[in-house]
Amino acid sequence: MERIWTSNDRDGSLPPRLLFSEGPMTEPSTRPELLAPAGSLESFIAAMEAGADAVYAGLRDFSARAKARNFTLADMEQISSYAHGLGRRVYVTLNTLVKERELPQLVETLATLEAMEIDGVILQDLAVARLARDHFPGLELHASTQMTIHNAAGVKMLERMGFTRGVLARELSLAEIASIRKQTTLELEHFIHGALCFSFSGQCYFSSWLGGKSGNRGRCAQPCRRRYSYRQQQGYYFSTNDLSAIDLLPELTAAGVCSLKIEGRMKSAEYVSAVVGAYRRVLDAHPKGRAEAVKAAKEQLKQSFGRLPTRGFLPGGVPTDIAVPSIKGATGRFLGEVSAVRGGAVTFCSRDRLHVGDRLRIQPRSDKAGTAFTVKELFQGKRPVKAVGGGTVVTVPSPFQDLFRVGDAVFKVSSEQAFTLSDAACRRRLTAAAGRPVPVRMEVSLVEGLLHLKGEAAGLLLERSYPVEAFAAQESPLSAETLSGVFSRSGGEPLALENLSASSLPPVVIPPSRLKEIRRDFYRELSAALRRQGEERLRKHRASALAALLPPASSRPSPRREITIGLRDLRELQLLDDPGIDRLLVPLTPATLQMVERSERRLRRYRDRLVFELPLILFDPEWEGFRQAVRSLANREFTRFRLNNLGHFPLFDGLEGMELETGYRLFSLNSQAILAWKELGASRTGLYIEDDRDNFRDLLSRETGIPCHLQVYGTVPLITSRIPIRGVRPDQPVLSDRDEAYRVDGRGGLTLLTSETDFSLLGRLGEIQSLGCGHFTLDLSHLGSDSSR
Repeated sequence: MERIWTSNDRDGSLPPRLLFSEGPMTEPSTRPELLAPAGSLESFIAAMEAGADAVYAGLRDFSARAKARNFTLADMEQISSYAHGLGRRVYVTLNTLVKERELPQLVETLATLEAMEIDGVILQDLAVARLARDHFPGLELHASTQMTIHNAAGVKMLERMGFTRGVLARELSLAEIASIRKQTTLELEHFIHGALCFSFSGQCYFSSWLGGKSGNRGRCAQPCRRRYSYRQQQGYYFSTNDLSAIDLLPELTAAGVCSLKIEGRMKSAEYVSAVVGAYRRVLDAHPKGRAEAVKAAKEQLKQSFGRLPTRGFLPGGVPTDIAVPSIKGATGRFLGEVSAVRGGAVTFCSRDRLHVGDRLRIQPRSDKAGTAFTVKELFQGKRPVKAVGGGTVVTVPSPFQDLFRVGDAVFKVSSEQAFTLSDAACRRRLTAAAGRPVPVRMEVSLVEGLLHLKGEAAGLLLERSYPVEAFAAQESPLSAETLSGVFSRSGGEPLALENLSASSLPPVVIPPSRLKEIRRDFYRELSAALRRQGEERLRKHRASALAALLPPASSRPSPRREITIGLRDLRELQLLDDPGIDRLLVPLTPATLQMVERSERRLRRYRDRLVFELPLILFDPEWEGFRQAVRSLANREFTRFRLNNLGHFPLFDGLEGMELETGYRLFSLNSQAILAWKELGASRTGLYIEDDRDNFRDLLSRETGIPCHLQVYGTVPLITSRIPIRGVRPDQPVLSDRDEAYRVDGRGGLTLLTSETDFSLLGRLGEIQSLGCGHFTLDLSHLGSDSSR
């Protein structure tokens, strides 16, 4: 059953980056990496100046932060060169889901990133992993937190598939992280600061449900930050405070986290500078001065305009401060409420110092988004001023006419002391930067008037011989040291002499001008050969990847319709006597397993029509119990299972004849992802419920070799969370300002938010079937007993 991906050999020119020694361990062998967000050029420079060891940045395509300014490929090359020149690293976030017709563009992007020797790509869609693994071996693969990796089994799967790093789910405790560390050699990355999602990352459908803006396509509208009411009590029930682990850095390092990640690609350069600087201060502090450093860092973090801090799940147990309904979910420092509006000017009593150049956001009382602007004028009464202290009534003109209302909240989101390097200045700095030179190893000999050079760089060998006029040495004859001094200067070529050995050197001297001429000629030729090698490698890798993309089939017969009914348990097994129902889907729970054990004889004739669905979240203490349950069912010849997380695949290691299918939570928006699931053992795959008609048509026209199924009815968990909401029960709905009703239900230590309106594509079955998908799932488990009636 076990299928393993293997990663190809990395190009020899790429330096090793393992931050932990090989083998399971609990103690780190070096200090962790401080990883900063870069959503703009200013933020990137701010991160570098504040001491980040690495940054993660997105392109204008394939980024889970589409609203960030992001970068072109040309920008990214300059950023990478600048960072490499400082000995820092750059990771590119390709952590969005990819549609079928975007695959050629993805190939071009991967080819370019490999050519510029980017340090790693952070991904969610297995299409990125599969294409990189098979065609771009110079790219290291980092699993995004969007992949919901939350147990040791998931991390082990990443290892099998050739990943070098996994970004763990933010719902884990230090103890859980340490347990994972003992079972893997993979680099582990974890968020230490910034905004938290109420839902497990990658598993939120709230934004898409409300307005068709998918968070997994980088367009989250953040409905969790809005105000809702429950039993006439208004609150921000799904809005989390910001993570801040500034006083847990030694514990995170001891737990085995090698990369400490700061959230914030949508944040300002000022935020990046303040937060990176605070964490750098603590990481670099001597143990005896750590307490003082933490105290100073916390004061520094107060200037970052974030939400109230929480340590989240890291300390263990259920955090009580992670989501407080009475706290507004907006970022920034609260200044007060608007007391008067005249045209575009607002008047309020500012709780904090306010200065011309500060940036404000006016947040309405409703759940609508706030509006931000920079303070260009400031009035105390009728008198213009440059600044006021806290407790002062001020009037601030804005460029927006009649938009604000009395009672709206005012937040300061940036100060006049913000990072001020302009975009143009940042670009000038990047242009002047030197990148990471290619190391060169040389052998030199002098025989019969010819100076023989043999240079090796990035796997390329160049040999040349140059005639020289040599003179008997009176003192300081030609030596390896002399030659190293000459060839240590590259003359502007992106090369760096790593070592030089010399043999057959007679006691002579060669005019320095001739040696410099030879150096210039040899290095110029070596650089040109390296460029040609890189261009040829780029061409071959790109061509092989494009050739591997599946073409649309000329014609495909319309598939037979198959109906799968999802139920709460096995009590309605008689539904399989209905000729219109082909399969039943039931959750794999202890209760389900007991029913199978009690009614095995009655169930035998339905073995091929029963599918057991695994729960999305399986923390490590639960995982072994489910492995035993799977084996118990397999021993009774029940072989059909639906998987919803990468960590489910190892449950079936060593078992033969299993028929596994992926659910919609394992993302399949393109044929490369489907082929990846097929390679991992899936015999059918679930189409993604946030997808659209055009992509269904494009995807289903490809011949992947396994059928697809689609959920067409049911209640979709809009949020799946580990955060409890005290006092909110499923007996009454939570209402939005638009009177949309949602239910909050707690199950097995998780919180689920569902809409009272069911998800339904029942009116489009014929259309979907004509596109090429005839296997439909109707989830009726929320309707209770006799739900099929």
